[in-house]
Parts: sequence; structure tokens; C-alpha cells
Amino acid sequence: MATASQTSQVQLDMEGFTVGIIGMGDMGKMYARRLSAAGWRIKACDRQDKYDSLCEEFAENNNIQILQNGHLVSRQSDYIIYSVEAAVLGAVVKEYGPSTKMNAIVGGQTSCKAPEIAAFEAHLPPDVDIVPCHSLHGPNVDTRDQPLVLIKHRASDASFAKVETVLRCLNSKHVYLTAREHDRITADTQAVTHAAFLSMGKAWHAMQQFPWEGARYVGGIENAKINLTMRIYSQNWHVYAGLAILNPEARKQITQYARSTTELFKLMLEGEHVELRKRVYAAKDKVFGKDGNPKWEETPLLRDDILDQFSLGTKPEEGKALANNHLSLLAMVDCWSTLGIVPYDHMICSTPLFRLWLGVTENLFRHPERLDEALRTAVEDNTFRSDDLEFTFAARGWAECVSLGHFETWMERFKVTQRFFEPRFTEASKIGNAMIKAVLETTPKD
Repeated sequence: MATASQTSQVQLDMEGFTVGIIGMGDMGKMYARRLSAAGWRIKACDRQDKYDSLCEEFAENNNIQILQNGHLVSRQSDYIIYSVEAAVLGAVVKEYGPSTKMNAIVGGQTSCKAPEIAAFEAHLPPDVDIVPCHSLHGPNVDTRDQPLVLIKHRASDASFAKVETVLRCLNSKHVYLTAREHDRITADTQAVTHAAFLSMGKAWHAMQQFPWEGARYVGGIENAKINLTMRIYSQNWHVYAGLAILNPEARKQITQYARSTTELFKLMLEGEHVELRKRVYAAKDKVFGKDGNPKWEETPLLRDDILDQFSLGTKPEEGKALANNHLSLLAMVDCWSTLGIVPYDHMICSTPLFRLWLGVTENLFRHPERLDEALRTAVEDNTFRSDDLEFTFAARGWAECVSLGHFETWMERFKVTQRFFEPRFTEASKIGNAMIKAVLETTPKD
């Protein structure tokens, strides 16, 4: 039984209400722990081969019961959350959906809702209500004040209220969207962000370098690039594959990011400083607003003094840091401009990763002297031309993988680079988590 303090979050008319979780990966476990701590009874399962280890892991939690399979979870639960990777969700719902308890509520946690909704509509009994959700952050981020999307797709007001009541213990900001709105916004805020970091990691891997060991990738903006790239590659590959491959809007944006990267790199190679500057400043005006009428807030999203604290390498002496043309950031703004995306429009649904990436990009474009130095370096300095070439190859490689819809190719591309950086994940994760915490604490609230 729940303790008195736990039960305080369980409404009297929901006594005995049971939450089922199918899929006990990192997010599934986080939900199970947080909801059970608030007093909710949890029935959970994963693949059969994980049954014994899950039973052992949660043996001391009286509010969590691990079951053999999704049929048992579905038959006994009033609200079932499918927390499985997007690529296999359809098959999992097809197998367990027909066993859903009569008049239950079902939702999923995937980052792409179109195929999730299609699977639910195809395989759930008609008496079942459908309320998908999506916590816009990873399992190791404090859920407090983070966006939590709730989609009332096929549900009564009473069922939707029950879902809100259950998830209120996360202390997240509830954002109400349709499935289509969700997919468009997650594409706008996550797709290109992930592509940029994936490409940076792939380029560093191709160069066989740990970027923090050189003088180019240390301090300020570089700390953020490295820490966030390490954060992505330390996660499971499918976390990012589903959004990129299954979401048509995301596919379009990743393709454009590769195109922007390629076209800007060609201008650099051709020494077209005037054309490069003209194109970048036009993109700046479109995305960030013109001088005198900016779209960014008066207070920057990121402060240099915060970023400087979190480095995996040793900061070079004054004047010894090597110049960087920031191709990844220039391509980001060019991509947003081409697609007509204004990143500030979706801050209410932004992930910590996106807010940091936008902050890093804004940091460069807020300071004309830094932007002009990056453009000058892009044309005149060949020191890191090979790095930029590998980055361009990487961006195009990810875009081709996404356009072909190849989950296996994505997995292999991801895992081979993940193995390269793996020895440094423990240190990088510690520093990266501290950086994200510090940045979010100093970020202006919406």
C-alpha cells in the first residue's frame, strides 16, 4: 500500500486506479519510479528476457509489479503507457492492444505521433480512449517545469482528466496539442538539432580526434557543442532515429540542413566572402530579426561565463585559441531561414537540448564581431578545412540515411561512432549534466 504522504496525490475517486507501462527502458523506468512514488500502482513489463532482472531491480518497490508480458499489463491496467521505440511500436500495439481492459485509456511516449495514432486506431478496441503524451526531455533531466505534451485524440473529458491527474506528479508544464501539431513542432525543435550534433560526432570520429584535446574546440560555444554531442551519443540510438525517419517534416528539415551545409562549404572553398556574408546575414535577419527589431529576448539564452565553466579540455591561454568558422551554426540558421522556421515560436515545446543549441547559435549571431570573424575564418583560414569536409560528408550521410528510411543503417552509423567516444562518456556525462543544470537554472522562465 502507498504511504499517507504518497496517497495525497491520488484522488479519492481514483483509488485503486492502476497504471500500466509496456516498455521499461530508461523513460519507462523513470515514469514507473516517479508515478509509484506519488502513490500510483504500476503494472509493468518489457521483453521476456528482461523479466527476471526487472523483478530484481524493483523488488523493494511495493507499488511496482513486474509482469511477464503486455497482455497481462493491458488486461489489468486502467491507463496503459506504451514506452517502446518508435520503430517497433506498431508491432507491439498489434500484439498487446487487443488485450486492453474495457474502457481503459491508452497512450504512447514516442516522439512521432502519426504512426503511433495509426497503430492505436488499428489495433485497440473501440471502447478504449486514446491520450498520447510526450515528455520533451531525456530520462536523466529533472521533469520539473519541462514541457509535457498531452494529446486528447479520442477521449472523454473524464478520461483526459484522469491522465492529467496521474502525470501531475512530474511537475511538468502541460502543453495541449493535436498529433499533427506535435509532429510539426518536434520536427522544428529537434530534427535539425539532432542532425547537427550527430554530424559533429561523426566528423570527429572520422578525424579520429577527441575534440577537447585540441585548441579549436575548447571554451564557451565549443564546450556546449562537445558536451551536447557526447550527451546524444551516450543515449540509445533509437531515441533519435524514430523522430528523424518516421516524421516527414523532420526528414525535410534534415535534408535541408545537409544542403545548407554543402552550399555554405562550397562558398568557403571558392573564397566567396561577399556572397557568403550576404547569405548568412540574410538568414540572420529572417530568423533572428533585423537590427533594432530583434526576435530574441533582451537577456541572452546562454551566458559565456556559464559555458566556460564546463570543459572536457584545458582552456588555451589568452590569444592561443584557434579560430572556428562555426559551419554547423551557420548551416543551422541558413536551414531555418530556408524553411521559414522561427525557433522562438516553439519555446513552450522546446527540449533542454534545443534551448541550449538555440542559445549557442544565438550567442554567435548576437555578436557581429564574432559572426564576422567566423565568416572571415571560413574563407581565409584553411587550418581546419578537413574537419569541415568531414562535417559536410557526415551531414549528407545522415540525410541520405533518413531519406531512405533505413533504421538498420542509422543504427550502425550511430553505434560505430558511439563506440569511439564510449571511453569518455562517464566524464563527459558528468560535466554535460552539470552544464545543462547550470544553464537551465540561469535561463529566463517562459
